[in-house]
Amino acid sequence: MARISYREALNQALREEMQRDESVIVFGEDVAEYEGSFKVTRGLLKEFGPKRVFDTPISEAAIVGMATGAAMAGLRPVPELMTVNFAYVAMDQILNHLALMRYMFGGQCTLPVTIRMPGGGGHQLGSQHSHSPEALFVHTPGLLVVYPATPADAKALLKAAIRDDNPVIFLEHEGLYNFADEVPDAMEPGTIGQALVRREGADLSIIAYGAMVHVALEAAEQLANERIQAEVVDLRTLRPWDKETVADSAAKTHRAVVVEECPPACGIAAEVAANLYELAFDSLDAPIERVSGADVPLPYARNLEQACIPHAADVVEAVRRALGR
Repeated sequence: MARISYREALNQALREEMQRDESVIVFGEDVAEYEGSFKVTRGLLKEFGPKRVFDTPISEAAIVGMATGAAMAGLRPVPELMTVNFAYVAMDQILNHLALMRYMFGGQCTLPVTIRMPGGGGHQLGSQHSHSPEALFVHTPGLLVVYPATPADAKALLKAAIRDDNPVIFLEHEGLYNFADEVPDAMEPGTIGQALVRREGADLSIIAYGAMVHVALEAAEQLANERIQAEVVDLRTLRPWDKETVADSAAKTHRAVVVEECPPACGIAAEVAANLYELAFDSLDAPIERVSGADVPLPYARNLEQACIPHAADVVEAVRRALGR
């Protein structure tokens, strides 16, 4: 067991999977010589050489297209898009090709592609570099979508994603790269589609994912001072997501708040709330509350940007509403 950062956990997962399986290759913009914009690919070029770790032109469409072809030819590509915002110029390759080809060819080919993409706001990068577009990928049949909140989950779920024969969108929040926590030395792949109760509680369930898990945990700490015991559920993966664990939590506590950084329209919180109404309606004692990012392009000014991103105070307020306080 060692305390390492989210970034280091991802690096370990890549290295260990490349050591285990020679078909795993890593490529993208500046991932080789520069070792990645966020240094997740540090040391990989030196260890595995330029045939398995290499830089690409500045063309996300080409990166995903190459990954799709390489996977059909028997490799396990792990392309990195420098930021999830740049995925918009590769949407044809992601949504129309990568996500659909295994189905369209009747399972005659597999598409074991794991696209790593950092994203999220809070870094004063402006509207075009601060997207949280996870709902777009969740909306697409044929894709798996993973969004870990901790270093241990980042390592375990990246291993699972690389070994899966389906295309995986692997999202990493830029604000978590320096977050450190305990990670087991010998770690097996995690389970895609399995949520985790990170904090037990009896009064209300807070459901979150990615960086918002830490916001939810901070809110739960503040609520404990008011003698409100909030349960925090980390979705961990968004497609498929663990409806059973979430419904069981809501049925136990009788109230729920869902937290997301993405905008509210057709978002992850809306999906979770709709399913909770179907699965646990008779157990609910109050309407489900949603805490989402503002429905605006993220501003550049720090004070305005922070006002658009959910914080613990927003979650606390939503919990009080759900409790009728």
